Amino acid sequence: MRKLTIFTTTAALAASPALAASGPFFSLKNTDFVVLLGFLLFIAILIYFKVPGMLGGQLDKRAEGIANELEEARKLREEAQTLLASYERKQAEVQAQADRIVEHAKAEAVLAAEQAQDDMKKSIARRLSAAQDQIASAEASAVKEVRDSAITVAVQAANDVIAGQMTDKDGAALIDAAIEEVGTRLN
Repeated sequence: MRKLTIFTTTAALAASPALAASGPFFSLKNTDFVVLLGFLLFIAILIYFKVPGMLGGQLDKRAEGIANELEEARKLREEAQTLLASYERKQAEVQAQADRIVEHAKAEAVLAAEQAQDDMKKSIARRLSAAQDQIASAEASAVKEVRDSAITVAVQAANDVIAGQMTDKDGAALIDAAIEEVGTRLN
């Protein structure tokens, strides 16, 4: 109530236009005084119904709500930063793993290329060896054919020469000698 009295007194003294009005100030005929009384009555009703306390309470609730929202926003921000850091770590791990996989794949590709090159060299060596064996075999076969052909021709020529020069007596002697030779070799 003391606040009301101080406020009323201050309001009355501050009302300089009210002092300029004609006639006594504290009269119901003076409109400034009536307005002042209405204003004071209005302020008294607001104080009686505890409107300033309610306004203060609402402002306090609002301030508390804002503080809670700020705290929640701070917590959400911290969670988001933690989550971001976690995702960044996971991304770094995944990137490192991908790098390791690529490096491993490159190493395997190099090893596979070296193995393929070695296999190719071995295959070429085998084919070259097989080709050389075939060439040697063909040469041996050709030499054998030439020898066989030469022997056949020589035998035919010798047969012709011997047949032309041999008599029956010489032929019988050759047969007897061949039979003896066969007999000695078999024993």
